[in-house]
Amino acid sequence: MTEYLFYGGPILTMERPSDAPEALTVREGRIRAVGTFEALRAQSPGAWLINLKGRALLPAFLDCHGHFVQYAGTLERADLTGCASLEQLARRMNNFIRQNGIQPGQTVVGFGYDPARMEGCQPDRALLDRVSRVHPILLIHRSGRMGVLNSLALATLGLAEDVPDPPGSRYGRDGAGRLTGLVEGEAFCALSGGLADSPGERQALELLQKAQQLYFSQGFTTAQEGFAQSYEAGLLRRAADEGLLQLDLVGYADIRGHADLLPQEPARRQSYQNHFRMGGYALALDGTPQDRAAWTREDYADQPGYRGTSLLSGQEITGLVALARARRAQLLCHCSGDEAAARFLAAHAEPSPCRDVLLGAQLVRPDQMTALKKAGILPSFFVAHTHYWADSCLRFFGPARTLLSSPAASARAAGLPYTFHSDSPVLPPSAPEMLWCACNRRTGRGLELSPEEKLRAWDALLGLTRYGAWQYGEEAEKGTLTPGKKADLVILSADPRTLPPEELLELTVEATFKEGVPVYRREKP
Repeated sequence: MTEYLFYGGPILTMERPSDAPEALTVREGRIRAVGTFEALRAQSPGAWLINLKGRALLPAFLDCHGHFVQYAGTLERADLTGCASLEQLARRMNNFIRQNGIQPGQTVVGFGYDPARMEGCQPDRALLDRVSRVHPILLIHRSGRMGVLNSLALATLGLAEDVPDPPGSRYGRDGAGRLTGLVEGEAFCALSGGLADSPGERQALELLQKAQQLYFSQGFTTAQEGFAQSYEAGLLRRAADEGLLQLDLVGYADIRGHADLLPQEPARRQSYQNHFRMGGYALALDGTPQDRAAWTREDYADQPGYRGTSLLSGQEITGLVALARARRAQLLCHCSGDEAAARFLAAHAEPSPCRDVLLGAQLVRPDQMTALKKAGILPSFFVAHTHYWADSCLRFFGPARTLLSSPAASARAAGLPYTFHSDSPVLPPSAPEMLWCACNRRTGRGLELSPEEKLRAWDALLGLTRYGAWQYGEEAEKGTLTPGKKADLVILSADPRTLPPEELLELTVEATFKEGVPVYRREKP
């Protein structure tokens, strides 16, 4: 049987900052021992030696919220992330059509555009009509909650100029009342599903494997399908049954529309079956701050009387929390705004017995951390929001609220475990970026948010390792380099604790191991 002995670099057990073992051994997919090199070499004389050469060995990372199936689906679309101008966006769409030989009449989908990265410029149907009038074109905003269609796409969907706005949604219009192609809210989710066909099952399974490898390349060995409906659960079940998964995937069923998914999977509720299990339920109480949909206690700074979008009444929230509790299921609840968080807290008359999670938490107030701890709810911060969207949020919420966004240090001070997530495909998984954002708190334009909410590298790593395992209820198997636990490991190019905070973004993942098996190794330039 294969046995490894790691030595020659810092080994971060993530149990105590003072731990400094010289070596670690892995056998049969589990951590066998940590200690001195001499003692472990004597214990395992036949082990393969892996010299870290000064690089750091850590527990592999856990992404504590994302939409894995949706992320995989974006990998077949035109990548619009990072576009800095409308011209660059149009060029990428044109290149995608040409390079993929897309025939007239076939829908073309682009994903990941963000007006905040393009000086506020919003693509519209006129721009997309210049790209093509023979292809229906759909652009999906990186939030997944809004997008833009060209004229042919609008016609294909039967959207006339006088179409009324559905409840909770909006069609963009110009000064003359003509559709601009922009669609926001639930209407966009419904329309995009009708225009952009889902890939066939075999192609979808191949995309899952590609997404899995991208997670491994960032040091993640546990990820999440955070809003599973019938399609997502069925696809992941098929991938698991075919033995295609090595990444541990945890699914959370849409409690409002697909609550029956959980009782249908009794074995997968208890444990992983071929690396897939069902972890509980998912719920959303509001939208995102960057889309002006976070549900807040106070008015938006730029719109008196407006406090965002409340998706459910207090009675509905209480009922759904009670349903999850009756089924002894963990509940993950999206709450970007402080009022959404307050309503979720109000539904917990008794502490959560299942480690409920408050997702997003961008505008949750530091003074709410004590109440979260009392209710048995931990926050999972979309920590990179501070870099990508805080500049826009300054206009919406003013400096006082924005500067305190994603208050992870306040959670730490309250003795509350906290985790981080990518919310993929809103952002692709990137552990170095999460660490950098948590420790620097700088916006895209360089503004430093409240420095008292910065974390040290060790504390930020806890949100990706030990606390992540705790959120998933897997602390007995993951999260620290403890003998007996799964050998889910990552090798980083340097020890994050020794780097200046501004250099954390330069970290690279050198290798990833899943239960002792090498699943990723960075190619040398």
